[in-house]
Amino acid sequence: MTENEAPEKETAELLLLAGIEDIEKHGFQNMSMRRIAAACGVSCAAPYKHYKNRNEFLLAIINYINDNWRRIQEELLEENKGATNRELLIKISVAYIQFLVEHPNFRSIILMKDDNMSPEQIHAKMQVSRYTDEIITRYCEEVHMSPTDRKRKTFIVRSLIYGAALLMDSGELDKSDVDLLMVENSIDREFNII
Repeated sequence: MTENEAPEKETAELLLLAGIEDIEKHGFQNMSMRRIAAACGVSCAAPYKHYKNRNEFLLAIINYINDNWRRIQEELLEENKGATNRELLIKISVAYIQFLVEHPNFRSIILMKDDNMSPEQIHAKMQVSRYTDEIITRYCEEVHMSPTDRKRKTFIVRSLIYGAALLMDSGELDKSDVDLLMVENSIDREFNII
């Protein structure tokens, strides 16, 4: 990386982070590139040096979040090579709760639904669950889980994940090892066949 590329990369990341905050505060429709530039202390034209338009900027935000989560999943999978699919599901679920708690602004983007999102943006948003979906599929095939049970259990586990993250954010649930273990045990029970 050249001397000029490092500050440009830092500015691009600052813009993404400011964009995430702006979307959380004002929503996607009211996101302002001018406000985002001001938050970063750069000119109004600066975002357009990195991103052609608003849509490309939102796609970059989604990809930034996905890349952060993907790195965590890859490390987790590497550290747990001998684990069963069920063990991996539980570990990834708990890691995802921690990711959402550590990055509450990311959750707004992950859960965002907007009718004006492009198919490319929607597809990119769906990629946040790619590894988990692959492991869920392998586990369900391994234990011969019916599609109905899979749908129900996936719903319950996702509810536990997002609910735990929200409760930890609000202080209703401690970010302690004890409470995290309680959530982990609840998720583990949900992967039982019955």
